[in-house]
Amino acid sequence: MSGLPLVDGVLTYIKEKNISFCMPGHKGGLGFLETARGKELYENLIKGDITEVDGLDNLHYAEGIIKESQQLLSEYYGSIKSYFLVNGSTSGNLAMIFSSFNEGDKVIVERNCHRSILNAIIMRKLKPVYIENKTHPEYDAPLPLDKEHFSYLVNKNKDAKGVIVTYPNYYGICFDLSYVVEIARKYDMKVLVDAAHGAHFDASKLLPESPLKMGASMVVMSAHKTLPSLTQTAFLHVGIGVDISKVDFYASAFLSTSPSYMLLCSMDYARFYIQEHGEASYEELVKMCNKYRYKINRIDKFHILGSEELRQTQRNNTEEANNYTIDLTRYILNLPKGYSGHKLLEYLRANKIQAEMSDNRNVVLIFSPFNKEQDFEHLYIALKRCNMNTLKITYVDLIEYDSPMVAMYPYEVMDREKTRVDLRNSVGKISAVAIVPYPPGIPIVMPGEVLGENTIAVIEYYIQSKVTVLGINDGTVLTVEQ
Repeated sequence: MSGLPLVDGVLTYIKEKNISFCMPGHKGGLGFLETARGKELYENLIKGDITEVDGLDNLHYAEGIIKESQQLLSEYYGSIKSYFLVNGSTSGNLAMIFSSFNEGDKVIVERNCHRSILNAIIMRKLKPVYIENKTHPEYDAPLPLDKEHFSYLVNKNKDAKGVIVTYPNYYGICFDLSYVVEIARKYDMKVLVDAAHGAHFDASKLLPESPLKMGASMVVMSAHKTLPSLTQTAFLHVGIGVDISKVDFYASAFLSTSPSYMLLCSMDYARFYIQEHGEASYEELVKMCNKYRYKINRIDKFHILGSEELRQTQRNNTEEANNYTIDLTRYILNLPKGYSGHKLLEYLRANKIQAEMSDNRNVVLIFSPFNKEQDFEHLYIALKRCNMNTLKITYVDLIEYDSPMVAMYPYEVMDREKTRVDLRNSVGKISAVAIVPYPPGIPIVMPGEVLGENTIAVIEYYIQSKVTVLGINDGTVLTVEQ
């Protein structure tokens, strides 16, 4: 043993030379090598790990080069003010929620939100009203919010101070955000958007519309997910109707006082690249994605979802007004019922292809302009040669259910004494945790909700089907007394 297990693990992975169809967007550094300035930064990146010496400004009191760089970021995305985040989108979600709401405020939030959103709701002591999320009836992929359901919630909760949504979701599927903004503004509600996977949308008209352009109050974007920027980097953008002084305070409060200049420089470069080269490079990428979507779909083993499947879903469910769209720079690679997305992920990795994630029937792949045609061709050949018999599993139906009754708000759960009980004996108990089956990744129970007989039956169905259920440990669940 070398005594360097982490270093050895990372170096071993690098030596595998896997094709990157996952985060980060620079694809193993290739994004920096696309331009002369990027290459210079790449070659000096470690040397750029410096502190706030003379001439290099201060992220928490920007007056020089950092201020200028953030202004360029703001101008490109069309915000009132934009911030560099060195603690990822998590810090942006915390800052966004803390600067927008006061303790005790009611907020409308997607049930299938990122954990940092739920954590912020707990820490800020907010009262959440959850927007239900459904799955695609044919492909078992999670869908964004439904307009009709959203309108119903707003009409029942006109006293809510804001709406918190995810756009796009992890699968690259987007909803009609302009509709949400329009409805929310009628009741003076802020619209906060976790756009972690949408930092590249401004690059091309072939991509979904940017949330800021649709009137969002505040937006968080993960630069590292799709742009040539280092992991842990993100942007926070401020739109109209927001108290900038509050954002200044909370953005600073949730960021390290020793920010990495390597991270800061990579964010400056990411904005530069997408501004100077984004339109041409993303149009070429979309063309390549469309070309291989057609080729892979013709193999007749897999199916990559596109806009036509979303339109068909809406027609079948009389939800035409939802206007779902999809990010064409990622694939939702779907398998027929009875075949495993997790096993396909493993097969691709064995063939030197690193996908982003998998669920029971889907594999998600994320592309950037730095994936070249030979990468796509390698994927195509691997899928064409795939022996489907090796991917077989027993299919588990994803079932719909009603959300449980709310007995306590999530923040109230934190300070209560907790007891672990057998799930079968938990009827009427209040869950202290989120209970989430993967797939579909949508919470059955949130902290503070009552475990009823129907709810327990759904949980037991997934457990018996050998689906991973977060929040359940050896058949027990953590509960609190009211």
